[in-house]
Amino acid sequence: MPPEPPISASGRSQRGLDWFAFCVADVQTGFGPFVSVYLTAQGWTQVDIGLVLTARGLAGLVLQMPGGAIVDAARSERAVAAVAMIAISASALIIALWPMFPAVFGAQILQAAGSSVVSPALAAISLGLVGHAASGERFGRNARFASIGTALAAAGMGAVGYFWSNQAVFLVTAALIVPTLITLVHIPPNEIDPVRAHGGLAQGRTRTAGLMTLLTNRPLLIFAACVTFFQLANTAMLPLMASIITMRSSAWATTLVAACIVVPQIVVALFSPAVGRLAQRLGRRPILLIGFAALPIRALLFVVVSDPRLLVAVQVLDGVCAAVFGVLVPLTIADVTRGTGRFNLAQGIVGSATGVGASLSTTLAGWMSDRLGSSAAFLGLACVGGAGLILTWLLMPETAERKGGPRLLPAPRR
Repeated sequence: MPPEPPISASGRSQRGLDWFAFCVADVQTGFGPFVSVYLTAQGWTQVDIGLVLTARGLAGLVLQMPGGAIVDAARSERAVAAVAMIAISASALIIALWPMFPAVFGAQILQAAGSSVVSPALAAISLGLVGHAASGERFGRNARFASIGTALAAAGMGAVGYFWSNQAVFLVTAALIVPTLITLVHIPPNEIDPVRAHGGLAQGRTRTAGLMTLLTNRPLLIFAACVTFFQLANTAMLPLMASIITMRSSAWATTLVAACIVVPQIVVALFSPAVGRLAQRLGRRPILLIGFAALPIRALLFVVVSDPRLLVAVQVLDGVCAAVFGVLVPLTIADVTRGTGRFNLAQGIVGSATGVGASLSTTLAGWMSDRLGSSAAFLGLACVGGAGLILTWLLMPETAERKGGPRLLPAPRR
């Protein structure tokens, strides 16, 4: 496909999308550690809490691809996003009002289903609004506002839980559906091109043929494998480091762990739009390699750094990784699926790869830590991250378009 001309979305729709990304992050934050805190206060056993959390994780993994397919089949990305957010808010209300096992179990499945739809819907609205040529900076803005929303929501919900009750956290989460829907209203539907939002149309092909083309899309499958290695190394790193901080400085453990969460969010908020602009100017591969290289460096620093305060500083590299992947994942998928009409299903495929890597990461790190010690565990995670870096360097092509058409340049041979 030839490069498309620049598309000028209105300031109203751009701001509406900014705040929609912000509100989505707000609502999703309520389903983090607050679920365990609330259910523990309700007298739940850790086994029952673990069961519902595991059910949510498995449902989220299974529903990634169907969620993307639903967005691809939808006539209105705004409507799909609204329904998904209503489902997520309803699940928060169920947890708040009926903290019984069947109700909470069902609510967790409902939340996973809504999340599997709203993430690709947000990316689809972005692509349909600004087009492929400006998608890098747009995805960067999404990451910035999501990061700000996550940080503010965590602080706000922590205050709500402290001054009111743990139940109030989920009532507030459910109430956030009102501003979320208002932000969607501020995105005019006539500015969202449904063809662009789905990655274009498969020229001369049936929808089934387009699906088969996607499933045999070599750059997409390579990228999914790279992302799996990244998540396998990355997901367990912060929990493992938090345990070490607790052992070394128990009095300041909570504060230091909170700082380790906040610091990357600040980096993402500051630099995500710049990452998108650089990806448009320099190409995807150089930025991806920076993100992959930061991960094993971070793991190795966790081995040699003993001062808990310096460990917080090392988390800047986590922010670099989060900024790169928050922008480059949807951007690269948009590149390699142009002309297929399956952009959102491809997001589901990569999302499933992300879920597999993240699910195995904590088990792998826990086993290495128990058997070999925490330093060996970080070294092992560094090796996994290094394998992802090598895989990206050797196999992942450049996917950015150039004048005259898209380019999928092969990686340099080694």
